[in-house]
Amino acid sequence: MKKVVIFSNHHAYTYNFRKEIIQRLLDEHYKIYVVLPYGEKVELLKKMGCEFIDLPLDRRGMNPITDLKLLLSYNKVIRKIKPDVVLSYTIKPNIYGALVCRRQRVPFIANVTGLGSAVDNKGLFQKIIIQLYRLAFSKVSCTFFQNQSNQLFFKNKQIINGRYRVIPGSGVNLKQHSFEEYPIDSGLIRFLFIGRVMKDKGIEELVDAATLIKKEYSNVQFDAIGFYEKDYEERAKELGKLGVINFHGVKDNVHEYINKSNAVVLPSYHEGMANVLLEAASTGRPVIASNISGCKETFDEGVSGLGFEVKNSAALTDALIKFINLPYEQKKAMGVAGRKKMEREFDRNIVVNAYIDEIDRITDEVN
Repeated sequence: MKKVVIFSNHHAYTYNFRKEIIQRLLDEHYKIYVVLPYGEKVELLKKMGCEFIDLPLDRRGMNPITDLKLLLSYNKVIRKIKPDVVLSYTIKPNIYGALVCRRQRVPFIANVTGLGSAVDNKGLFQKIIIQLYRLAFSKVSCTFFQNQSNQLFFKNKQIINGRYRVIPGSGVNLKQHSFEEYPIDSGLIRFLFIGRVMKDKGIEELVDAATLIKKEYSNVQFDAIGFYEKDYEERAKELGKLGVINFHGVKDNVHEYINKSNAVVLPSYHEGMANVLLEAASTGRPVIASNISGCKETFDEGVSGLGFEVKNSAALTDALIKFINLPYEQKKAMGVAGRKKMEREFDRNIVVNAYIDEIDRITDEVN
């Protein structure tokens, strides 16, 4: 039986966005090992038929000792399992997983899910990460990129010199995120933010914009769903009391919030491909997002969404006001156009098939 190891940094991310490729591989009689920190979605992965290896991982910290332990743990896993191919997602699993697989001559497929703040911000830290990438990715079997900009960055920095493919992010499960009729025209306009409540997701700009708009428009409501980073929880409570943004914390029933919204807003600074925008558009909701790679691909300007300059509160405010003033039927039509775009360009089956193509290629070459 052929064996596939998956290195990832989060249980929910792996289940929510990778379960289709995992199921396809299981159906084709691969034995799947998922290596990541334990969380409740691990039970669902085990139920599917995956073998689980609990491996703690600090997603954002850069403690050399902790990272060395991760590298050694990955090495131990690969040496024990001897997989036919390894799949990896996000920065640390990509770099340390690739280093281990290079040493042990195991085929490795990396997925660059975004540059992240460590690479996006210029300076010594960026240079260190790039050097690590160059060393790790020198023997990668294939690198998947979720947007063209990330691919060009890696190419310009001479990180990749082998096979690569640009795919439509993680794609979107069109059945799971089915089209929902647009909310009735009650006079209330609801904007929804979904994501980690943190600076890099544009939460400061959203607060500025919401504060100004709430002073001028009594028929507008802002809701936010997501995990609070650092000291944002107390601030969120205060903003909620003031009626600026209603912060709801982490929710399992995100789809219900999307369904009730008139548009989903994401002022993020950097993305691989924004899954929340794909899911919102698939549901039939217009999106309003930063004009950055990973966001701008998810909508057609003025047709299924509106873009604005990143890190610019005034530009975000203008985009939101522009949407507020659109006729109801045009808002509704934008949602329909977004759904059609997802069907054309972002069906998750496109991503699954790309993975199967590469895995088949790799295993055929070995055999």
